[in-house]
Formats: sequence, structure tokens, C-alpha cells
Amino acid sequence: METPERKLRDPGELRALAHPVRMRLSQALYERGTATATELAEMIGESSANCSWHLRQLAKYGFVEEAGGGKGRHRPWRPVPHALSWGDSDESGEVAAASDALSAQFVEQEFAGLRDWQAWRRTDPPEWQDAANWVQNIDWLTVEELKELNEAITAIVGRHKERRDPAGRPPGARRVRVFAWAVPAEPYAED
Repeated sequence: METPERKLRDPGELRALAHPVRMRLSQALYERGTATATELAEMIGESSANCSWHLRQLAKYGFVEEAGGGKGRHRPWRPVPHALSWGDSDESGEVAAASDALSAQFVEQEFAGLRDWQAWRRTDPPEWQDAANWVQNIDWLTVEELKELNEAITAIVGRHKERRDPAGRPPGARRVRVFAWAVPAEPYAED
């Protein structure tokens, strides 16, 4: 099933996601499928009350929803699946500021994950150490080639998205961080 795209254009919804606890809650819910505030608190190292408050904020903007059953901190939540996009070139003012704040928080979270992996990677079995990788390159591309490259990266990164549902995960699968970008290396200058 194809996940619908949700274009974030409201400063409130952008700011709602730009909070580090809410980002971790969203990721934890995608990992688990459904979870209570208490279960999520254990997963992300926050209090149940704090998680419950942040879940309500995420629900206010339609990023999570109650899964039904339970009461208070013992009611289960689930993510509302959407491919999210933001940061269009026509943004300005408050929308652009909130969009940039979300992007900055997202990048910081991903780099924190990479730093964490570098700290403990030698404790992993050799086959997992050897399978992990990163690549860096500087190329000279046209705008059409840059767009094509980013579409190819997106297709590769998204090819296992059905595994976001715990039932779709094969035995031995682990959560793997995939973060890629292809962006100009310096500001635009007329030739």
C-alpha cells in the first residue's frame, strides 16, 4: 500500500514535529506500530507524563492517533502513515523559519544517530560492521541530473517501507538508519 504524501505548510505543524522528544516518539511509534505513553517512555528515556503530553501535541496535528482501548497513559497510540515533505522553494516568512527549524532538528537527530553508531559499532558482529557503510562524493551535475539522482536515492531508500509494519519484518532484521542527501556544495553563482 502506497503511503500518501503530506506536504507540511503550516508553521504550527512544522514546529510540532521540530521538537526532539516528538521526533523520537514518532520514530518509536513507527518502530513498534502501536504503543502506550508508558511503553514509549521506556523506549526513549522520558517520563510517561512527558510522552503523554507530546503525543497529544502530535495528535493535534494529525501525526499520531489513538489506536483504541485503554485509558490515560495506558491507551495505545499509533502513527498516521504519511510520507512527509517540507522545505519548498516558495516558502517564506514564518513557514520558511519553521521549515528550516524542522530540517535542522532532523539533521541533528540523524547525525546523533551516526555518532552513537560510531561509538558502539565495534561491539556488533563482524558481518554487521562490514555491511554498514557511508559514502561521500562531490560530483558536477546539472539541475536535471541532481533531481534524477535524488529521485533514485529516494526510490532505493524507500524500497523496504512495508517493513515499518512489525508484521512485515523478516527474522534477523534490525532497525537501520538511512539518511542521504544530494545538495549543491556551494551557493549559486552566475557564470
